[in-house]
Amino acid sequence: MAVSPKQLLTATTTALDDGKAVDIKVLDVRKLTSMADYMVVATGRSSRQVRALAEHVAEAARELKNRPLGMEGEEASEWILVDLGDVIVHVMQAETREFYQLEKLWGAPKPRARADKVAAKAAAE
Repeated sequence: MAVSPKQLLTATTTALDDGKAVDIKVLDVRKLTSMADYMVVATGRSSRQVRALAEHVAEAARELKNRPLGMEGEEASEWILVDLGDVIVHVMQAETREFYQLEKLWGAPKPRARADKVAAKAAAE
């Protein structure tokens, strides 16, 4: 039986938490892209911890019979992406996470102002 995205997400966040990842954020991207249901962003305190966290996530997925589709960034270990299909995990060092700000990029879309509100505001100015 296939693993649901929610089960995979739970295993992923548990693995990150067990590995002492910092500031674990789950982004529901189902309405923004078809490439995944969830993105998880977490911070490691060093390149060694980033690497260990990514391996821990991959192992948790394998235990559910869900092999990672790919892992990138292990060389420098500033940012490792673990592609689990329905869940994409980004494990980063703090400086890298601050620079790229994935939460802002993939966060909830801002509500758009309706045309009549924009016109009323312009008329008032």
